[in-house]
Amino acid sequence: MSRFVWIATHKKETIVKKKVLVGMSGGVDSTVTAKLLLDEGYEVEGVYMKLHDKPGYHEANFAKVEHVAGYLGIKVSMLDLSKDFDEAVYRPFIEGYKQGLTPNPCANCNRLIKFGKMMEYADSIGADYMATGHYVRHDGEYIIEAEDETKDQSYFLFDIDKRIIPRLIFPLGEWRKEDVKKYASKIEALKSFATQKESSEICFVETTYIDILKQHTEVEMPGEVLDTEGNVIGHHKGYMHYTIGKRRGFFVRGAHEPHYVKEIRPETNQIVVSRHADLEVRRIALKRVNLMDSKKSFRCDVKVRYRTKRVPCRVEVTESGGAVVELDEPVFGVAAGQAAVFYDGKRLLGGGWITK
Repeated sequence: MSRFVWIATHKKETIVKKKVLVGMSGGVDSTVTAKLLLDEGYEVEGVYMKLHDKPGYHEANFAKVEHVAGYLGIKVSMLDLSKDFDEAVYRPFIEGYKQGLTPNPCANCNRLIKFGKMMEYADSIGADYMATGHYVRHDGEYIIEAEDETKDQSYFLFDIDKRIIPRLIFPLGEWRKEDVKKYASKIEALKSFATQKESSEICFVETTYIDILKQHTEVEMPGEVLDTEGNVIGHHKGYMHYTIGKRRGFFVRGAHEPHYVKEIRPETNQIVVSRHADLEVRRIALKRVNLMDSKKSFRCDVKVRYRTKRVPCRVEVTESGGAVVELDEPVFGVAAGQAAVFYDGKRLLGGGWITK
């Protein structure tokens, strides 16, 4: 029996191999994923997804993927999803910042592209399963946190279609990152993957998100800083430079303690700042909630950003497909456009998109 899923059906001593499509990026995680699956006895085929038009980016990465494919003796293809990515992920990212939101493009991409369009491609080539190098696990019904909590990526998978979970394989869910690199370093053909630089969290952002926005809109727009009473107390360099909770990059007259961005007003190019205690939130409204079961009211833990700690809460799902989250203790820096993700222990229950 495989460590991942059952890989063979025995009938009159004939083994029928299961075919798995592996998303390959040219990084160590997807490279080791493909190698592990091949060693487990799967029929492996790789796919590299071209998601944007950054000059030289795809040529370099696909050359690495072809190198791995040659070593493993597997077929690999490039799937051009740049138009789909532009419409479903990139443009909403730009528009989100214009609207004063803090977008989460990776979670959006996972539902629509990596676990959407890629699964459609898996179906088109007759693959039984689809695999990626994500640090996460599943039990056939729920996504489960990775063994390596420092690399766990379950937060970004809250919005995927639960119906595809039984067809997913995550070979690295039980691994620690350092062990993945160590494994690759012991294989001559894969040594270079163990030492290469980690890819950025957002694939199309090379430096900062501001550099991306500058290509599409004006971001240098000096404006007013307000206090919570509506008084003008300073100035800033343009509202898109700021996200909720940020404490630097703007000027407040006579400030003797730190001020943090509490509200962004794109229509007037103003930001409202306050002291840290005023950022406290105990109630969050969500839209487009995606759940792994059909409960309408439940208790769980919630994360309001990837790197924040969980907080106990009660979730009430609304008739409109949203939800209201009542927190047992306050959280800070809650930003519209980010995701609130629900957990029961290590199980991912789903989540939704924060509106306020």
